[in-house]
Amino acid sequence: MFNNRWTILALLALVRTSMGFQFQSVASLDSFLIEDLDLSYGQLGTLIGMFMLPGAFLALPGGFMTRLVGDKRVSAFGLTIMAVGAVIMGVGGSYSVELSGRLVAGIGAVLFNVVVVKMVTDWFADREIVTALGVVLGSWPAGIALGLLTQNGLAETTSWQAVMFLTAAMSIVGALLITMLYRVAPVAEPAQERATQIFSLSAREFWLATVAGLTWATFNMGFTSFFSFAPGALVDRGISPVEATALVSIGVWITVFSVPLGGFLTERLGRPYSATVLFSLMSGLALALFPYVPFALLLTILFGLTIGPPPGAITAMPSRIASRDNLGPLLGVFFTWLYAGNFIGPVVAGFSRDLTSSAAAPLIVGAFFFITVPLFVGIFLRFQKVREQGFA
Repeated sequence: MFNNRWTILALLALVRTSMGFQFQSVASLDSFLIEDLDLSYGQLGTLIGMFMLPGAFLALPGGFMTRLVGDKRVSAFGLTIMAVGAVIMGVGGSYSVELSGRLVAGIGAVLFNVVVVKMVTDWFADREIVTALGVVLGSWPAGIALGLLTQNGLAETTSWQAVMFLTAAMSIVGALLITMLYRVAPVAEPAQERATQIFSLSAREFWLATVAGLTWATFNMGFTSFFSFAPGALVDRGISPVEATALVSIGVWITVFSVPLGGFLTERLGRPYSATVLFSLMSGLALALFPYVPFALLLTILFGLTIGPPPGAITAMPSRIASRDNLGPLLGVFFTWLYAGNFIGPVVAGFSRDLTSSAAAPLIVGAFFFITVPLFVGIFLRFQKVREQGFA
């Protein structure tokens, strides 16, 4: 059963949901953490972004690790470290301890995330890669949406610490599923054969991976601004925190379906870069209007729909750059920039609210992130010397 690539894809998508669920936990519990730990919004943004910080330093070594010890071991180890970090946050009672636990969880997340994209690419590199990546990427907003719907309510009925322990349990279950059920793709080479070529990236491959990584980083920085700070903008209008998170979660739930469907459609139409540019600009516009337009539900739905097409196309960029031999290290470069950006994004957005005392400021910052995506797409195409008809 688990030698079928679509079954493998379903397994990886299911397990990756736990990563989105854990990432969302801090934003969902913002009111509890601000009250109990006496945090500013800048500190809250730092705590959110700390989950991503390790990737700026460990994504590249993580890519190399896949060649040395194998995909299954790296992914299971990463999920276990995520659980350890969540437990530290659950037992901690100070901002410094919460930061430490979030950092540990982020270390595990980066190891898992780099290798899971490689796993999908190994199984689908020669066919339907954009669609497959769209499916597995949809698991991230699925976990976030699940967190938006459940975490605040669970904290109210039990405690915010219980939410942290729940994220730990989900990571452990994921590690067990990967260990017991995942099978290495038939096309993947044994780790010992790949280890002799560890540092084989050319300057061109490194540069293109960097530009692709910046594209993915800025897109995610905009998306993170939405689900982390849009509930606060609604609360500022007088909506209850539970209702605000539920409303925002609608947009995130839509991305669970719009991302894989968007990947499928852009692959069939053969215009992934044009779609990335168009829909990134539309997402930025929806986010910029969100604090000011009374039709919050309509904008949430529009945002969820426009998020769909770009992710599969952007994360397929590394597979267009290098040979299969270099995919692990190249994904390490790609995710290094993603994680650096995803640490900086929430911090900048959080401090923008502190500086302006406006709940709209983080969303305006997020809209700016979205409109920079076309710039990086253009740079990528310029240096890869790829041109689509109608895109120049």
